[in-house]
Amino acid sequence: MKGKKNKNRSMPSRRAFLKKGLQSLAAGSLLGVAACRQDLKQAAGVEQLNEAHSGESIEWIAATTWPPNFPILGEGVQLFAKQVEIMSAGRLKIKVYGGGELIPPLEVFDAVSNGSIQIGHGAAYYWSGKIPAANFFAAVPFGFNAQQMNTWLISGGGWQLWQEIYAPYNIIPFPAGNTGVQMGGWFKREINSPADLKGLKMRIPGLGGKVLDRMGGAAVQIAGSEIYTSLERGVIDAAEWIGPYHDYTLGFHKIARYYYYPGWHEPGATLELLVNKQAFESLPASLQEIVRNAALRANLWMLSEFEAKNAEYLEKIVSEGKVELRSYPSEVMRALQSTTRQLLEELAEQDATTRKVWTHVQSFKQKMKGWNQISEAAILPYLQS
Repeated sequence: MKGKKNKNRSMPSRRAFLKKGLQSLAAGSLLGVAACRQDLKQAAGVEQLNEAHSGESIEWIAATTWPPNFPILGEGVQLFAKQVEIMSAGRLKIKVYGGGELIPPLEVFDAVSNGSIQIGHGAAYYWSGKIPAANFFAAVPFGFNAQQMNTWLISGGGWQLWQEIYAPYNIIPFPAGNTGVQMGGWFKREINSPADLKGLKMRIPGLGGKVLDRMGGAAVQIAGSEIYTSLERGVIDAAEWIGPYHDYTLGFHKIARYYYYPGWHEPGATLELLVNKQAFESLPASLQEIVRNAALRANLWMLSEFEAKNAEYLEKIVSEGKVELRSYPSEVMRALQSTTRQLLEELAEQDATTRKVWTHVQSFKQKMKGWNQISEAAILPYLQS
């Protein structure tokens, strides 16, 4: 009993001590805030953060363009949602639906735009019909690889340009994944010169398909689930999908002899997170930052996962199938590159926004050229040995 009394007697003094200490700490912080405008902004952000802790949890809906539980791409979006919930201590929960589960895959952009859902995940070139310049924020033939793409977006002004272009659609874009350099595709016959592309029926979408058309081939649009049967039955002569990991799961190594590289059409395809502008801006600063950082984590995870899995499954393809791994002849690559440049220049002439982005990309490429030549390009041959 005596010990208990002493304990109770000490409580007020402890409270007073803590209260005094906190008041002193707050006073010191206020002095710092008064001395620096930047600190005032930070203090406002902290105030928003504290307000968020007292509110109820927010529930968002995300829809992807990928089939449900699609390896790496769909998994990456699930990882993003999980990280947001963990980092926000449950204040923001995101329910993810695969393509077709909630809305058709290619209606994701419009659904985010009109606020039917808060988040979408896909690739910017899917919306090139309404925004021709969107191609540049996913992949264009002979464009940036993954590292260059991240550099351009995050530190080269590309992300700001991307946000500017999506602003009229009420959408804020975030980089959230990258496939890395893709493979050139599966062929039933050899490609030894540009002439071998003439009359070639190939499953290849986007700008890569337009380049093939100009080279005398015929780009065919076929869903991923239909590629195997079409290639097996001779409906098409060749097909590109993504890379060794996904190609192996579809069994292309069992029906096509020649596996060509590199993926000139998509040297580093960025995947995007689409967030409804009003929904994002209604979040407190702390949750906005969590969404931003979770997207960038997904961006890194997907690229890393693609690289690891592709290395593993390339070995499986070569060892298990009767496959000849071939590089495109330099003559073919130069012809494809020249045709690509002509196409991009024409598209830039037809659309002011495309011209603005194309000019920005070219300027950034030129700025980085000297450094890339004495860094990445110079060391890469030695890293492979």
